[in-house]
Amino acid sequence: MRVSFASSGTIAGVFPSMPQDGDRDAWDADPSRETARSGSRSSSGFYAGAPQSESGVISGSTGPDGEDGDSDDFEIPEVPVRRQLSVAIAGFAALLGVGLILGAQTSGPDARTPYAIVIFGVQILFVLAWTMAMRPPAPGLVAGLAVVAGVLADYLAVTTDPPRLLPMIVLVLVATGLAVGAQFAMRTNRLRVRDALATTVLIISGVVAFAALIALTRKPVGTQAVLVCLSATALALTIARLTDAVFPRPRIAPQVARGATGVILGAMLGTLGAAVLGSVLVLPFTPAKGAVLGLVAAGIAVLVDLAVNFSEAGRNMAGAAPTFWLARHMQGPLGAFALVAPVAYALTVFFLS
Repeated sequence: MRVSFASSGTIAGVFPSMPQDGDRDAWDADPSRETARSGSRSSSGFYAGAPQSESGVISGSTGPDGEDGDSDDFEIPEVPVRRQLSVAIAGFAALLGVGLILGAQTSGPDARTPYAIVIFGVQILFVLAWTMAMRPPAPGLVAGLAVVAGVLADYLAVTTDPPRLLPMIVLVLVATGLAVGAQFAMRTNRLRVRDALATTVLIISGVVAFAALIALTRKPVGTQAVLVCLSATALALTIARLTDAVFPRPRIAPQVARGATGVILGAMLGTLGAAVLGSVLVLPFTPAKGAVLGLVAAGIAVLVDLAVNFSEAGRNMAGAAPTFWLARHMQGPLGAFALVAPVAYALTVFFLS
C-alpha cells in the first residue's frame, strides 16, 4: 500500500531534520566528506554558500578538466616589481657607498672628525628609516637614545687609544637597557615591549655599528679594508637592484618583489670587484684576500637587503599599516652597510693583520 504525503501536512512537522535542498546550510557539518567530495553540484545545492571563481567554478568542486579541486590549494598573487623603484634604491646604495668610501679616503691621523661627521649623518638616516619602518614601542624615546648612542660611539671611535670595539659593545648594552627600562616606565604593554626587544636592539646596535668604520681607519691597513669591503657592498646592492629592474626572475617568493638572479649576480660581481681591488692594492692585500673580504661583505649585504624585504612583506601580510615609503626603501641598504662595518673591522684584525 503506497501512501503519499503532501508537502504541507502534519507529517512535515514530524520530520524536521529532513530539509529541502534550498533550505540547507552551506556550513552544515552533518553531510559526510564523501558527499562533499562527490561530483560538481550547482550553486543551489549543498555548495550554495561556497565561493565561486570568475569562471563560475565552485571552490572545492570538480574542475572543467575533470580534475578534483582542492580548497586548500590556491595561487598567491605575485607582488609586481616596480622597476623605477628598484633603480632608485640601486642609486641610493651606490651613493651611500661612495660617500662612506670617499670619507674614509680623505681622513688622516689628525683629521678623523670630518669622517665622524659623515658617519653621524648616515647614522641619522639609519635611525629615521629603521624607527619609522620597524615602529618599536615609544619610537621617539628609542630614536633619541639611538642618536645619543651614535654620538658617543663616534667619540669613542675617534678618541680611544688603541681603537677597539669593546667600548662600543658595552655602549650598545647600556643603551638597550635604558631603552627597555624607559619603555616599561612609560607603562607600555609588557608583551609588546618583549616582542619588540629585537627591534630595539637592531636599531641601537645598527647606529653604533657605523662607528666601527671610524675605528677601522685608525688601523694600519684599515682604510684599504674600508675601500674593499664597502666597494663590494655597494656593488652587490647596486647590481642586485638593477637586475631586479630588468629581470626579476626566478621570484624568491610571490610576496617579495625580488628575483634570485639579482641576488646571486650581485654577490658574485661584488666579490669580483673586491678581488680586482685586492690585486692593485699594496700588501697585505692580494687578489685572494680581496676576494675573501668581498665575498663576505657582498654576501652579507644582499642577504640583509633581502631580509628587510621579507620583513616588509610579513608586515603587509599581517595587515600592519604601511609606513613612510622613503623609510621602507632606505632600510635595506642602510642595514647592509651597518652590518658590514663591524664585520670589516673583524676581518681586518683577524684575517689581514
